Amino acid sequence: MSEFSNRIKAQREALKVVNGSGLFRESLLSLTEKAIDRWSNNNNLSNTDRAILLLKEMSGTLFFLANKSQEQVTEDYKVLSKRVSDQLSKLEIELKNRVVSKRIR
Repeated sequence: MSEFSNRIKAQREALKVVNGSGLFRESLLSLTEKAIDRWSNNNNLSNTDRAILLLKEMSGTLFFLANKSQEQVTEDYKVLSKRVSDQLSKLEIELKNRVVSKRIR
């Protein structure tokens, strides 16, 4: 159960980082690829945008973790959990840099 809670917490944190940045007129509602694509289109973001790539990477890692959670917690699961944490940190840095850049303009 804690693995499930950790995945949900990571997803919520990612949504909080994106939606709390104040950079986008439409909120991101989910970390599914379709939701990310719709959100990026509605916010006029390119598929090659660094934030989009980070969100999709995180989405893929979380999906893989969801499938791993049925198994005994292994070293692979711990590595993937760390990867999600690193991806979230990169996303935070990317969006903070954009906020700073937007303020400078």
